[in-house]
Amino acid sequence: MTQSFELPVDKRRNVLDPVPELLEISARTPLFRPPGGMPHWIVTDREVVRQILADAERFSSMPPPEQDGRKPDPHPGSLLQTDGAEHSRLRRLVAPMFTVRQMQKLEPMMVRIVAERLDLLERAGRPADLMRHFARPVSGLTLAAILGLPRDDLPELSRLGDHRASGHSSRRHSAASEYVGHFRKLVAAQRRDPGDGLAGMLIREHGDAVSDEELAGLCESIANGSIENTAETIALGTLALLCHPEQLTLLRERPELMDRAVEELMRYVSVVAAVSPRTALEDVEIGGEVIKAGEVVSCSVFTANRCPYSDGVADGLDIAREPANHLALGHGIHFCLGAALARLQLRVAFTGLLERFPGLRLGVEVEELRYRSLAPQFGVETLPVVW
Repeated sequence: MTQSFELPVDKRRNVLDPVPELLEISARTPLFRPPGGMPHWIVTDREVVRQILADAERFSSMPPPEQDGRKPDPHPGSLLQTDGAEHSRLRRLVAPMFTVRQMQKLEPMMVRIVAERLDLLERAGRPADLMRHFARPVSGLTLAAILGLPRDDLPELSRLGDHRASGHSSRRHSAASEYVGHFRKLVAAQRRDPGDGLAGMLIREHGDAVSDEELAGLCESIANGSIENTAETIALGTLALLCHPEQLTLLRERPELMDRAVEELMRYVSVVAAVSPRTALEDVEIGGEVIKAGEVVSCSVFTANRCPYSDGVADGLDIAREPANHLALGHGIHFCLGAALARLQLRVAFTGLLERFPGLRLGVEVEELRYRSLAPQFGVETLPVVW
């Protein structure tokens, strides 16, 4: 089941596994420079990745200058592209909506959405595309409810998301602009009549203290970081279980392992191969190397998640293991805001799917599957299943 893509080396993968060269490099050195291009480091070692992501004082998540020296366009409200006090201010605005307690209140809604989509998956006939009929709608409908986004907007957002991830550069820029435009319209509507979703809550509680541009940016970055990430994890997690039938059987026999299985599947598939690059703000000695001020660092969390552990624990999929301290949800001040949401969505989705279809299996040979290779998230284009 090997398939690699012409991507930057830190984002290459053989479907469910890192490419061998990254694992070989990681075994020799914790970070290295790829040949050519702008000053750039790739970090594959788990502990060095953790150190860099935790060090917001010396490593900035702001986009680095263009090669011609121009500063990139600002992204108001972006949680991924802000540092320090500004990041803390934005995160404090939205964090109350994403606590474990708040997510537990939403569980009945998630269960209904999963049941509804499983009904539609079953009616689609066999083989049915798990991505189209289940993974993407489950993720999208949940986020729409949380943000206060009309359900009717989801097909268009999905289309624009596909265009942002691939195709000609002009199409990508146009789709990105239209994508953000959807959230500007949402904010304008919520200013007139605040609803129960995140946008309405922020307007009611913070009013003019948060601008419309910031509100749109917050909603866009939350949607962008959640809808596809969760959908691809549902799909690739299902694929991983189907490719490891002994693990699938164990999970069916011991459903109490579901929470561990969710953590293990997030670690194992790591749909985001590398987090947003960091720029060194000063010379930093780390991992036996000196990263100069202004140099860019790419942290390969997928490789870090899949390298063997120092205590000799194997990398293979093992849903019964003690939850690994993985990096699939990030680390440091940019640790995933929606971690509790992601974990709950995955638990509800996998539980519902496996209970409804005890005979679930792939509808095509593994070698026939096609993958999305240009998006920040890695994923499968379609996942035909039968039962």
